[in-house]
Amino acid sequence: MPTILREGPYQFYFVSADGVEPPHIHVRRDDGFAKFWLNPVELQTSGNLRRPEIRRIHRIVEQNQSLFLEEWNDYFNR
Repeated sequence: MPTILREGPYQFYFVSADGVEPPHIHVRRDDGFAKFWLNPVELQTSGNLRRPEIRRIHRIVEQNQSLFLEEWNDYFNR
């Protein structure tokens, strides 16, 4: 699971087995988690995160969308 970014309490990472899915990023914080599609940026799933925190994470994903897509393409050889 390569970590792509750490911002505040959040870890943004890929799961190696996910290369068959559309580009996305996983996020975790303590016992909370989320998964965002990258193109377009859209919440796919989440757990143990409150709405304001999901909005904050959504903004971080939008701000780093290019980085995440570039890293996704490099990691999964696309």
